[in-house]
Amino acid sequence: MNIVHSISDFISQKDCFVTIGTFDGVHIGHQKILKKLIQSAKEHKKESVLLTFFPHPRMVLQENVSIELLNTLKEKSALLEEMGLDSLIIHPFSKEFSRLTALDFVRDILVNQLNTSKLIIGYDHHFGKNREGNIDQLREYSQLFDFDVEEIPAQDIDDVSVSSTKIRNALHNGLLKTANKYLGYQYMINGTVVNGKKLGGKIGFPTANIDVKEDYKLIPKTGVYVVKAILEDAGTCFGMMNIGYRPTLDGKHQTIEAHFFDYNGDLYGKSLKIELLYFLREEQKFNTVDDLIIQLKKDKENSMFFLKNNLTL
Repeated sequence: MNIVHSISDFISQKDCFVTIGTFDGVHIGHQKILKKLIQSAKEHKKESVLLTFFPHPRMVLQENVSIELLNTLKEKSALLEEMGLDSLIIHPFSKEFSRLTALDFVRDILVNQLNTSKLIIGYDHHFGKNREGNIDQLREYSQLFDFDVEEIPAQDIDDVSVSSTKIRNALHNGLLKTANKYLGYQYMINGTVVNGKKLGGKIGFPTANIDVKEDYKLIPKTGVYVVKAILEDAGTCFGMMNIGYRPTLDGKHQTIEAHFFDYNGDLYGKSLKIELLYFLREEQKFNTVDDLIIQLKKDKENSMFFLKNNLTL
């Protein structure tokens, strides 16, 4: 997959089938649009192109509103590549860019820069200054500039009422099964293993402390999860992960710590991808470290039971 970080850097020898949007999460609703785009482009021997933006427009236009994203740019790119997209344009979103009129956007970007022969979008798509552009204007402009427009009907995308906002809410509330169903894959966290206080090793449960450098990445509800990890240069293993503040050990800052069942190597400095499979329990404060150890043993037993009885994972 070709990735460029500005519209001006995009060059194609073919006409393009294009879709536009942030596509945060690349969830099952997004996937329907993308599958249609990719399949149509292949059938007509065109290039399939997604124009997306970073920072997320709300980060720029609503400066006092914090937003957590389901995907980092790297995660989104990997998901799109797996789907078979030809080109991904990640254009820097700015206030200046947001002032482009609908006409300017269509003429200068879609037609002159991206060489769009067909635009495939989800229903109720708006674009341009103050979101003034809509499907009616697109159809009008498509006749003026000679490209096709296809709107994916609401019933084809919204049959499960899925949205990035609903997935975020599910993750914040520990409803991992719902979130993963709407995503169409297990929610993931990518990070680097950093040095911790090594307290886990002292109580028989050594952990990898995971640092997520992207501060906009949504970290799910505190608690204990069953996880699958893809380790850098070390393959796949399973384990359990705690997201929280380690109240029994008087922790002051949120940490992400994973204990792997069948791995004893040195992970410091390595990158890993963790897929969240199941939400085991809420974070708890125990009266003693011994009580914590007893619970961790139960967590491991419950995790192993889950993994044994979910053979499709």
